[in-house]
Amino acid sequence: MKQESRLCQNCKNEFVIEPEDFAFYEKISVPPPTWCPECRMMRRMSFGNHLNMYKRKDDLNKKEILSVYDKDAPFPVYTTEDWWSDKWDPLQFGREYNFKVPFFSQFLDLYHKVPQMNLVNINSINCDYCPKIVNAKSCYLSIGFGIENCIYGYYSRCSKDSISYFNLNFSEKCYECVDCYKCYSLFFSQDCVECYDSKFLIDCRNCHDCFGCVNLRNRSFCIFNKQYTKEEYKKIMNEYDFGSNEGIKQAMEKLSNLKISLPRRYSILNKCSNVTGNHVSNSIDSFDCFDISEDSSLERVKYLIVGSSMRDCYDSFTGGEGIELSAEFMLTFGGRNNFATINVLESYNVKYSIDCYNSSNLFGCVGLRKKEYCILNKQFTKKEYDVLLPKIIQNMIDNPFLDNKGRIYKYGEFFPDEFSPFAYNKTVAQENFPLKKEQVLDRGYSWKDREKRNYQVTIKSKDLPDHIKDVQDNILNQVIGCEHEGKCNEQCTEAFRIIPQELKFYREMNLALPKLCPNCRHYQRMKQRSPLKLWQRACMCEVKNHGHEEKCQNEFETSYAPDRPEIVYCEACYKDEVS
Repeated sequence: MKQESRLCQNCKNEFVIEPEDFAFYEKISVPPPTWCPECRMMRRMSFGNHLNMYKRKDDLNKKEILSVYDKDAPFPVYTTEDWWSDKWDPLQFGREYNFKVPFFSQFLDLYHKVPQMNLVNINSINCDYCPKIVNAKSCYLSIGFGIENCIYGYYSRCSKDSISYFNLNFSEKCYECVDCYKCYSLFFSQDCVECYDSKFLIDCRNCHDCFGCVNLRNRSFCIFNKQYTKEEYKKIMNEYDFGSNEGIKQAMEKLSNLKISLPRRYSILNKCSNVTGNHVSNSIDSFDCFDISEDSSLERVKYLIVGSSMRDCYDSFTGGEGIELSAEFMLTFGGRNNFATINVLESYNVKYSIDCYNSSNLFGCVGLRKKEYCILNKQFTKKEYDVLLPKIIQNMIDNPFLDNKGRIYKYGEFFPDEFSPFAYNKTVAQENFPLKKEQVLDRGYSWKDREKRNYQVTIKSKDLPDHIKDVQDNILNQVIGCEHEGKCNEQCTEAFRIIPQELKFYREMNLALPKLCPNCRHYQRMKQRSPLKLWQRACMCEVKNHGHEEKCQNEFETSYAPDRPEIVYCEACYKDEVS
């Protein structure tokens, strides 16, 4: 089949479906998409709220709980413990399929009846304040897999004793790190691998006892890329004090000046062949993929953001752990042949389903565990299921759903974004594709205006002690005003508290108290990263001993936009520069 250009049903821009795309969709028996890759990603992300928590009553015991769903959620909300218990049966909500009503309308009615977990907490201990967490222990306001004693962390695997980070994997005792792997006692750093006892590093590997450095390999006792002896290094470092916010600010400014003068690698692709994207390792034949842990691998994957190992998959946000032959999924791990799923773990042949676990052969189901051959939460025999399912799929094609903007949803589309229980500006979509209220409403999403806060700020961030040594224990009783005061577009909570574990960490590591709320801190980390988008560019290297006489002629796809100030090199020139 030849390459084909189509107009996105949502943004009306042109996008291309390649021959291998057609082959993939034929293999999973799903029609090619009618939305472009970016609009598909925004649609999935609009179902994820990872920053906002609400106090409300659960709908089983009427006790006050903390939940990612506010009191106006369209469905009942149970505590995680009750949701996993035998106190209710998800099959009680099962219903017959009505061939006169579009499938998505029937699914939405079911979705609004079945209880949801207040927080997605799977096999985790003492993580009662984490929005989405799996196999974790003693974490607070964090999202991750297999993490322990972490606070304000997002998208991490197998990390411990770390605070305020993004995409931190197999690391320990780290603070304000972004996209780092196998690091220990690393602070204020980005794109680092196997670095320890260091601060303010960018794209460094196998370094220790370094400060303010960029692009270093296998080095120690360096300050702003200058080599020192061990004794000189320790003497100079004694002059820096990161217990003060002013000390942190000065170091950050020096690092910013250094990094803009040095070349950046066009993309962080390690041990990859025929791969485009950023932060991907050990992978082949995969395109437009971002943020895959270095211990993971991809094979024939497209349009993936934040995940782990998978093969033959398209269109995913937070998924992996060996999943195969699946598409259009979010927080789906393990299994095979799944399509249009959210929060589905270790399941097979599951389509158009939400919050289903260890199941197989489900279609249009919500909240099932260890079930098979169910449609709209109604149990069937294998023979009944096999006869009915093709008829439903054909009915979805013949009798499509129209959303509030007149967009057509047939079999092969993800859930309409108007089905999301979250307002767009309260979701991960806003973090990665920020829009103003008018734009959100114009595109058919919902918007939630700033809530009136029911707490009283007891100390403004500007009145905090500048140095951690001057912070008294009574700081734990204070409601601290965020420096942004809710005037930003960063889901600001306007105020925050310091918890005991956090204060202990700051004191032990001699780190100043933060002045921004956790959400605003998260947005500052996000701003350090290049976007989840690729541009065609040429290498900017003009160094003659890098294998070319004039300017390098190599071209590539990079997440550095053409109007950005960084000096961007191809892989070969970058290696010559840092070796």
